[in-house]
Amino acid sequence: MGNRTLVLWDIDLTLVDLTGIGREWYSAALTNTLGLALSHVPAFPGRTERAITHELLSAHGAQATEEEIQAIFAELIAIAESERHVLHERGHVLPGVPEALAALAEHDHVVQSLVTGNLAEVSHVKLAPFGLLDHIDLEIGGYGSLSAERSDLVSAAMDLAGRKHGEYFEPASVVVIGDTPHDVRAALHHGAIAIGVGTGRHSLTSLREAGAHAVFRDLSDTEKVLSAVLDRQLPDGH
Repeated sequence: MGNRTLVLWDIDLTLVDLTGIGREWYSAALTNTLGLALSHVPAFPGRTERAITHELLSAHGAQATEEEIQAIFAELIAIAESERHVLHERGHVLPGVPEALAALAEHDHVVQSLVTGNLAEVSHVKLAPFGLLDHIDLEIGGYGSLSAERSDLVSAAMDLAGRKHGEYFEPASVVVIGDTPHDVRAALHHGAIAIGVGTGRHSLTSLREAGAHAVFRDLSDTEKVLSAVLDRQLPDGH
């Protein structure tokens, strides 16, 4: 058992706002891969790429086989890469994010990575244009290609972090930060700390009701965010 703290960040509407990109990319991927027009838009917030893609294929009368799922994944990655150069114009970093990442990185015992519904390659594309990769270890993240269940992504990140750092991350030393009840429930499934951020489509009340240990309207108060993560001082509603 070690003394490190593992902080696992969600991306969309937690770190950055790229609203509308997901629908566009899936529409293009469906057309490019299967020649189909998008007629059903799955819910995106808090869900994994595998869950979304399975629903997308089924809703459009396609077989949700692993081959088809991987074809959609490959197309999503290609589309994301092709638009990397314009993302900084189409979205923005959410309040307090660079400061929170940098402040946590000053603590040697803190390891920062991701638990996100995005694919690993797409995660890089979404964060790089905003300069948010300096303090995040992408190698140990839990990504949306792994499972339709978000809780599986948390366990994957915990396992990868443990292997890389040669120690077991007990659940109480793992902090999951996200904007949806899915993020909260995924953390609680493993006994981890869940911090909800009200920068997405879900209210602070819904994050509390999901069981978040703390909720913040945004991440702009760096000291309070640090306190919640490092000292387990968990104010409610700040």
